[in-house]
Amino acid sequence: MSKKNKTKEVIIEEEVQTKEQATSEKATEKKDKKEDPLAQLQAELETEKDRYLRLFAEFENYKKRTGRERIELFKTASEDVMVSLLPVLDDFDRALKEIEKSDDDNLFKGVELISNKFRETLRTKGLEPIGTKEGDVFDAEIHEAVTQIPAPSKKLKGKVIDVIEKGYTLGEKIIRYPKVVIGQ
Repeated sequence: MSKKNKTKEVIIEEEVQTKEQATSEKATEKKDKKEDPLAQLQAELETEKDRYLRLFAEFENYKKRTGRERIELFKTASEDVMVSLLPVLDDFDRALKEIEKSDDDNLFKGVELISNKFRETLRTKGLEPIGTKEGDVFDAEIHEAVTQIPAPSKKLKGKVIDVIEKGYTLGEKIIRYPKVVIGQ
């Protein structure tokens, strides 16, 4: 919620509280005195205005809250579908590695075209790979360490030695953490 919206809500609530206090004070004063019908009607009008302002403020808060919830739902509505498609992306990566070893360039190009089209379609829907590569510093916030092995060199200590499974984000949310091997 932005500061501006919070400020508006606070101002509306303060106005309602101030008017409520003024209304209750007026009502108390008028009960002590003999009231004429016009004063009674004015007191009732003030009470109804107060109720209206409270109801209006409550409705505005409801609209803002449901709007935020709706936006959040739209952002992550496709998360389940994307998570279920990640193994297909992994299979494409494995297939491309194996086909690359063979001598059939046409097969490799065909599978690569399909893979690129599939990835581009998912990218337009908000799926982005996390750029983790060998030699990156291990960060527990972003990476999932599967195992640790002795580092082949001192400069690889505490760094990613191998990426076992790619990680992906959907919008700004990480939906799968990259699985990595780190050096000890």
